[in-house]
Amino acid sequence: MAGAAMTAEAPDTVPVQLVEQPRLQKLKEIFMSKFGSAPKFYVRAPGRVNLIGEHIDYCGYSVLPMAIEQDILIAVEPAKSQVVQLANTNSSYLDFSTSVNNIEINKTKPQWHNYFLCGLKGIQVELAEICTKSERYIGTEGGGMDQAISFLAEEGTAKLIEFSPLRATDVKLPSEAVFVIANSCVEMNKAATSHYNIRVMECRLATKLLSKLKGLDWKNMLRLHDVQTKLGVSLEEMLTIVEEVLHPEPYSTEEICKCLGISLEELRSQILTQNTQDVSTFKLYQRAKHVYSEAARVLEFKKICKEAPANAVQLLGELMNQSHISCREMYECSCPELDRLVDICLQFGAIGSRLTGAGWGGCTVSMVPTDKLNTFLKNVKKAYYQTNVQRLALENNSLFATKPGRGALVFIEA
Repeated sequence: MAGAAMTAEAPDTVPVQLVEQPRLQKLKEIFMSKFGSAPKFYVRAPGRVNLIGEHIDYCGYSVLPMAIEQDILIAVEPAKSQVVQLANTNSSYLDFSTSVNNIEINKTKPQWHNYFLCGLKGIQVELAEICTKSERYIGTEGGGMDQAISFLAEEGTAKLIEFSPLRATDVKLPSEAVFVIANSCVEMNKAATSHYNIRVMECRLATKLLSKLKGLDWKNMLRLHDVQTKLGVSLEEMLTIVEEVLHPEPYSTEEICKCLGISLEELRSQILTQNTQDVSTFKLYQRAKHVYSEAARVLEFKKICKEAPANAVQLLGELMNQSHISCREMYECSCPELDRLVDICLQFGAIGSRLTGAGWGGCTVSMVPTDKLNTFLKNVKKAYYQTNVQRLALENNSLFATKPGRGALVFIEA
């Protein structure tokens, strides 16, 4: 690419008339002023929200996200040289250029252009799976949910995303409720902090110990889903097994080595990732409990949506609330601001509310009865955003209702 300009707000190739698309027209004008030529095509990537199923995709379990109406647009022109040039319509994000033959990504600094570069680097080495691998160049051991829903989403429906093989099933959401996204205004950079990657490793270590203690070939077991599959038991039975064979106290690296019958050097070289080498204790019991219980909640959520009982909204809300409690207490991926925001949302009419995404900051998703939406938005703004100067400045883009949108698209001028 010779250049790319980006703008954030609310694949098939779709011909469009730019005069009917003000955002694309503005993007074209900015692109031409930056690079002196017109884009050859445009790409839309939707925002995503996970309704339920947090931190279980990289453990092999199904998740239940939807693409939202808000999106990012990118204008692109094929490269005429070996230099990639990036620009953002938001002037607070500085222009950037680099040689395509010498792409370096600093994993410790959350610079906006790194997310473009990791995709380009991944291409240099089926598309949703490539994107999942590409993200790891930035230091995040992700599971693939965001990439999958970005490509597979369809307007009007959430999706049950399953892995190995990757497939998506429509999930029709109840019409009498809407989903509201609320930003806690707390940022957490997954690449520059260790929380996320430690959780991934804790799940991997829990997989190894559960396998070893149940007589399985633990060296070839990587995901908690693999343990359930090999044992041929239900998720509820896996929860019982976790309680029987793992202890709630944190495991030291020495204890893990003793359980597996390996040396500390073997643990570090064969199992631990580079960014978890210095961690001395791991909470295996809690992480496994969260994963197996959350995986069960996802399946129950899908079942309720399909059967659509009279009290479906109430039942789905209870699952969302249970999910947040597990994320907060068993996976420890919440933060005080997220917990406060969830409490406020429930106080002012949400049937269910939970953190969504990696956690430690970011957003909540709440299910709100349609007839209570306006009052809900007004009260949450007053209680959370208007009591804090920093949040007040971000208020307009931090709280909004949304519905399932379509996935990634490529636009060309008609």
